[in-house]
Amino acid sequence: MDVRGRREGKPILRVSILGCILAVLLASGCATTKGKGGPGPEPSLAAASTSQSSGQETQSAAADPKEELLEEEQSEEIQSIPDPLEPWNRLMFTFNDRFYFYVFKPVAQGYNAVVPEGGRIAIRNFFSNLMMPIRFTSALLQGKPMIAGYEFSRFLINSSVGLAGFIDVASQEPELRSYNEDMGQTLGAYGIGHGFYIVWPFLGPSSLRDTFGMIGDGFLNPVNYLVPFPEVIAAHAYKYTNDGSLKIGEYEDFKKSAIEPYVALRDAYVQRRKKEVEQ
Repeated sequence: MDVRGRREGKPILRVSILGCILAVLLASGCATTKGKGGPGPEPSLAAASTSQSSGQETQSAAADPKEELLEEEQSEEIQSIPDPLEPWNRLMFTFNDRFYFYVFKPVAQGYNAVVPEGGRIAIRNFFSNLMMPIRFTSALLQGKPMIAGYEFSRFLINSSVGLAGFIDVASQEPELRSYNEDMGQTLGAYGIGHGFYIVWPFLGPSSLRDTFGMIGDGFLNPVNYLVPFPEVIAAHAYKYTNDGSLKIGEYEDFKKSAIEPYVALRDAYVQRRKKEVEQ
């Protein structure tokens, strides 16, 4: 088999391996915790919401009923997402938490000391420009041809005038901003629910639906086809480090404000993904 054949086959092999791992976890989770739902949101959060509503009765009476119904639906989804793999998820949450503080954060801080913020933003722009096929295809599959056209136009402009995407020239036009579209959102747009909650090492919170979405994104990610497998891992690790270096402090603030960080992160993830699907 020639070099080209080996490069084309490895992304499919990696995705197949991830699919097998997911199938094993699904089978084990269903067999051991069948019918068991995850815990609901923190009582303090619910109490705060109730207190705020009672303190603003006049405004609530004048509020749009559609907005109130939407908030209720969001709250119900957060409460009802199954968490049958909670032992695994809590283990991975702890692993990711310690990895962040003991490994990633010191490395990112050292990286920040070497690479100025402007350079890190340029590198983020470059990788974002490369991810255009994911956003473009997802927008088309969701029936959003205009957004797909914007994404394609962004790619042409930033790849040429923006020097291979290092400079986000296209964002000077509001309609040519980057749109957050992925295959997980595409599955959600077709009415496919989250399934159950799952936390992956390094990747963080996800769900059964969004995990399959990540596999689809992997097929559309040009990085997985441009270089051999070891370089692919290095490229993803570098992107992960560079992006994270621009967000140091956000996780710390989130954790300080959460009574139960595991539950808070799970609820925040589900709510964010629901909003992204609806947009």
